[in-house]
Amino acid sequence: MPDTSDLHYTSFDNIPLEHLNPLIDRQFVHGERTMLARVILRKGAVVPRHSHENEQITYILEGALRFTLGDDRVITVSAGQVLVIPSNMPHQAEALEDTVDLDVFAPPRADWIAGTDSYLRK
Repeated sequence: MPDTSDLHYTSFDNIPLEHLNPLIDRQFVHGERTMLARVILRKGAVVPRHSHENEQITYILEGALRFTLGDDRVITVSAGQVLVIPSNMPHQAEALEDTVDLDVFAPPRADWIAGTDSYLRK
């Protein structure tokens, strides 16, 4: 039986907001095998093209993001919609309006945890 000392119980209200650049802020929690992130993007914010080993599920709470996936597939994901991005799929995103999204990653993003995600900090 798992040890309850490994439980982490909190609220996003208690997680410091990390200011990555003037248009993008985030908060995240992670366990051993998954990560949940709340990302706040102001209209015009761009997450540059990148890829990662992590599978990503994006759920838009408010606003809309236009994703460019692979070589040329463009999908707009709006409030209430979900996008699953496979492992190692190149992608970028642009906030079409002020947006709040929840991202789930498996495994957790080691670069986010270590703060070495320089592509977001410009």
